[in-house]
Amino acid sequence: MLEIKNRLLAKDLLAWYDRHAAALPWRADHDPYRVWLSEIMLQQTQVETATPYYLRFLDTYPTVEALAAAPLDDVLKKWEGLGYYSRARNLHRAAQIVTNERGGHFPNTAIDLQTLPGIGRYTAGAIASIAFGEAAPVLDGNVIRVFSRLIDLDEDVTLNATKDKLWTLAEQWMKPAVERPGDYNQALMELGRVVCKPRNPLCRECPINAHCLAFARGTQSQRPVKARKAPTPHYNVAAGMIWNNAGQLLIAQRPLDGLLGGLWEFPGGKQESGETLPECLKRELREELAIEVEVGELFTVVRHGFTHFSITLHAFACRYVSAGGPPQALAVKAWAWATPDELERYSFGKADRGVIAELVKRRGMLL
Repeated sequence: MLEIKNRLLAKDLLAWYDRHAAALPWRADHDPYRVWLSEIMLQQTQVETATPYYLRFLDTYPTVEALAAAPLDDVLKKWEGLGYYSRARNLHRAAQIVTNERGGHFPNTAIDLQTLPGIGRYTAGAIASIAFGEAAPVLDGNVIRVFSRLIDLDEDVTLNATKDKLWTLAEQWMKPAVERPGDYNQALMELGRVVCKPRNPLCRECPINAHCLAFARGTQSQRPVKARKAPTPHYNVAAGMIWNNAGQLLIAQRPLDGLLGGLWEFPGGKQESGETLPECLKRELREELAIEVEVGELFTVVRHGFTHFSITLHAFACRYVSAGGPPQALAVKAWAWATPDELERYSFGKADRGVIAELVKRRGMLL
């Protein structure tokens, strides 16, 4: 009975996909490099945002070998603004593994794909099914929402036990679609994106509403069930726009293994309890670069939200005190002096790019 229902569901879903599939650039062929690149970009990023990045990235790095040969700084610069920069670092590392250790050939199964940096179970299933035709299931946020409504699931989908249950369901429901696993997975993801939306789903237009228990019971707005999120922590951060006598700014490169790893920034850090922002800035600069500065006026304030916390970045105009010697890379990967015009060569996170935007507006403000 379950198999018959699954076959009918897959048939209805694929028929809808054949008529309505969006003409996305990575669907032009099933080249593993292009499928992989698109799936990495689509992690945590909407299609509309990822598409222009994908096209520019592919124009610069048309093959996995070209990506592997590129300096990481160049890759991060090309990724700038897309966020979740660990994806770019893992992309670069994986390209080097595929090129240098596998002769340019990607692993062709979901299990083997997960040996590459940045590829988990979902991404592996998507690449294996689309590029290699393997009957490997997927389970991203869109698919979780579709499945939760199809079976009217009243369990918290953020719990691992519930996710395990949904993975089992994904495997069972993949079987009737083994002839077209890539299209089936893409159809599920697209259905969740354009029809089975988080709010105000277009249930009357859904090609599989006849199979949906939540639609039949009128509970679709209550699915999926998610636990209430804890309040998002907020931190104040002090950063220094540190000028030298040559009209250059001191910038630092963040360690590769942390938040925004490999990106450049105006050096500084998080304010600790009991200290003022200028005190915080002086302490951070000693710890990171072993330098002393004269902290001047507040230059600009930038607010930015990350996935699990938010910050208010306070950028201060500062003068470098050279008596203590040149900067040292104590808690940063590297440092450099750059004129305002040269900042464009470096890859910065969104908050620091907000500071640069204000600098461009107020060009000519020097200590």
